[in-house]
Amino acid sequence: MRVVSVLPSATESLCLIKGGDKFLVGRSHEDDYPSNITHLPILTASKTKFTTSADVDKQVSAALGEYDSLYSIDVELLKSLRPDIILTQDVCAVCAIDLKTVNRVALEMSPSPIVLTLNPSNLDDVFKDILIIGEAVNLFKEAEISVNLLKQRVTVAVEKANFYLKSNPRKNILFLEWTDPVFPAGHWTAQLIYMAGGKHIWDKLYDTKVSNTVGGGPSVRLTDLQMEECDPNITIIAPCGLDMAQNEKETDFIKTNKPWFKRIELNSKIVLVDGNQMYNRPGPRLVDALEFMVGYFWGEPSFIPKDFPFKILKD
Repeated sequence: MRVVSVLPSATESLCLIKGGDKFLVGRSHEDDYPSNITHLPILTASKTKFTTSADVDKQVSAALGEYDSLYSIDVELLKSLRPDIILTQDVCAVCAIDLKTVNRVALEMSPSPIVLTLNPSNLDDVFKDILIIGEAVNLFKEAEISVNLLKQRVTVAVEKANFYLKSNPRKNILFLEWTDPVFPAGHWTAQLIYMAGGKHIWDKLYDTKVSNTVGGGPSVRLTDLQMEECDPNITIIAPCGLDMAQNEKETDFIKTNKPWFKRIELNSKIVLVDGNQMYNRPGPRLVDALEFMVGYFWGEPSFIPKDFPFKILKD
C-alpha cells in the first residue's frame, strides 16, 4: 500500500493509526507533523506568499475570483510515487489544494489511484475520517483503538466542563481564525468552544445551532463595526496557517490599528494559540485543543496538554 497525502490533518490521522505511517510516500508542503514524516517528498506549493493578513486576504480573493487554485502540485513527482491512495479534501479551497486538481491528475495516472476525500464539519466527522482512512489501508481495528482512546479523552473533558457549568454560566468566547479582515471560528472550532463550556459570540451567524455534537458553518467575514459590538469574556486569536511568531506580529498590528481591539482589551482575557497546528487541521490534535479550552476557560492549567502552543496576552 502506497499513500500520498496532500492534507495535513489526513496525514496526522493516518500516522495516529498504529502502522499507518509506513504507508506514506509523499506529502504536502504543509505537512510538518509528526516529525518522522518530514523527510518524505513534498508534492505541493503555495502560490500565495505571507506578508500581512490583509495582503494575503487580497491575494486569496483575487485567485478565487479568477477560479484559480491557490496551490500547485508536482505532477511528475506524484506519478513517480505510484500511490494507491491520495488523501485530500474539498471543505476549504483556501486550506489545501482543490479536489478538482487532484482528481484531474489522478485520472492521468495508470493505474489511477483512489482519491479519498475527507470533508469533516465537526469532531465526530474527524473520528469517522480516521476510521475511513484505517479501512482504506487495511488497519481498521487499529484505527478503532485510536478513535476510542480519543473519545475517552473527549468524555473526560466534557464532563469537567459540565461540572463547572452546574454553577457557572457559559463563557462568552471570541475566537479569531483571521485578524485582518476578521473571520471568527466556524465548523469544528465552534463546536469545541461549546463542548468546553463556552459560547462563541458569533454563533448567531450560522444556519446550524451549535452544540456538543453539531459544528458551526463556514467562517464569515466580519466588519470593524460588527467587531465594535463584541464583549467577550475570553478572546482566542489563532489565525489559520500562521505560527506563533506570525500570530504575535499580526496581533500587534490589530492592537495598534483597530479601535475594536481596545474595547475587547477592557474586559476580556486574551490568549494567542498556534492555530496552524491546533485548530485549523481537523485531525486528532483537536482533542488537545479541546482540553486546552477546558483548562483555560475554567482555570485548570493542569488540564492543558503539555507543550500546548499558547501565549497569554492579557489575563
